[in-house]
Amino acid sequence: MSLHRRPVRVLAMPVALAVSALAACSPGGSVARVEPPPAPPADVAGFCAALHKELPETVAGLARTRTEPESDLTASWGGSAIVLRCGIAKPPKMLDPKQEGVHVNDVAWLLEKLGDGGFRFTTGLRLAYTEVRVDKEHATDAGMLVGLSTAIAATVPEGVSSY
Repeated sequence: MSLHRRPVRVLAMPVALAVSALAACSPGGSVARVEPPPAPPADVAGFCAALHKELPETVAGLARTRTEPESDLTASWGGSAIVLRCGIAKPPKMLDPKQEGVHVNDVAWLLEKLGDGGFRFTTGLRLAYTEVRVDKEHATDAGMLVGLSTAIAATVPEGVSSY
């Protein structure tokens, strides 16, 4: 996996305001169906539980949404617009040196464009792999990884997970 340092660009103020306005229209009581990954080892589950407590209340202007089933391994914002799963198995694409990656707040992310226009970001070089799926509508907000990276850097130690 190539982890080139690329600067994170913050969206221009008009775009950020538009996203905030759209988020305000989202129903606050919505629930996102997020399937937790299979039970990870105890140490990985512990890192994920710590991360779950530190996750931001908003990402890309979207409020945190309750997940069903409830789990310390999952989180979402704006319904299913942004979905996080912690404790996933090592993605096979992590072994491909041609894969694109970015660093945000000391966290390395594998970048994958999905067929529906959205993106999947997966942490690397941490003792628990964390996946964030972002729908097409919110995939252009590069700043959305900032708060997530800060929480991950604070709770999931650096290293290479064997899981």
